Amino acid sequence: MAGSKAPRPAPGSRLTGKEITRFFKALAAADPEPRTELRYRDPFTLLVAVVLSAQATDVGVNRATAELFAHARTPEDFLRLGEEGIRRYIRSLGLYRNKAKNLVALSRILLERHGGRVPHDREALERLPGVGRKTANVVLNEAFGEPTIAVDTHVFRVCNRTGLAPGRTPREVEATLQRVVPDRFRRGAHHWLILLGRYICKARRPECWRCPVREICRYPDKELSADRTARARPKASAAPRRAAARS
Repeated sequence: MAGSKAPRPAPGSRLTGKEITRFFKALAAADPEPRTELRYRDPFTLLVAVVLSAQATDVGVNRATAELFAHARTPEDFLRLGEEGIRRYIRSLGLYRNKAKNLVALSRILLERHGGRVPHDREALERLPGVGRKTANVVLNEAFGEPTIAVDTHVFRVCNRTGLAPGRTPREVEATLQRVVPDRFRRGAHHWLILLGRYICKARRPECWRCPVREICRYPDKELSADRTARARPKASAAPRRAAARS
């Protein structure tokens, strides 16, 4: 109708409320039950895996924990192993010495203050050595079913590139996501966004042609041809490699 106003974006987003709903409907249709790719048995082994995932890939963490969890699955087991024992199993991961130290310390705190259980409480989680807001969000979401949204490198990139939740810091992005993601999608939002960033909306060459939200995304330089990206790869491989941040 003449003179009608265009819908306004949701607060903090470049997308409208209807577009955000379509965005998550598309992701949910492609993956109805998203889960973390970290392998774990219970809240404690999940906590361990997430602590180890800093500056490491999920594949690398799973490789290390396959052997680690065969020898240690409880806070008591980790105290028995000690820092040196834990280091033997996680040497392939970045910052492994500091991670081993934190795992021993947090295991001791869990036994002394929480009866050996992982607390279902953000403040208590963030007081554990090696646990920050992102780790706490992952544990609360995955282990306890809370609608928290952890913002890692992949989620940060996807939210800024698509216009879903632009922000200068992970905390800004998280705050916007908490405002604009519809309630029914909030439980799975972190998983959908991290998987989208890991496998499709990649840092160097996003594979827009197979992205389920490409029609909604505000990225101006969409690559909609797999052939064109494939032809660009040999040229890129000859260039000097640059250090890439790992989430």
